[in-house]
Amino acid sequence: MATTQMAAEAATVRRFRRDRTTGKLFGVCSGLGQYFGIDPMWVRVAFLVGTLCAGQIALIYLAIAIFAD
Repeated sequence: MATTQMAAEAATVRRFRRDRTTGKLFGVCSGLGQYFGIDPMWVRVAFLVGTLCAGQIALIYLAIAIFAD
């Protein structure tokens, strides 16, 4: 019984992937939107506001773009 439950949990594991087909720049925001189940436009707005308020967000975006699948 426990092995079937573990197999079901393993099948539902989500992984983040950049969405290169519908992404605007590197597909980071589109991939994050799909991962969290929200509209990618809100993720883009959050990155824009974060970059304008604190420039480190742009570095985080670039790191995700480089190291993500």
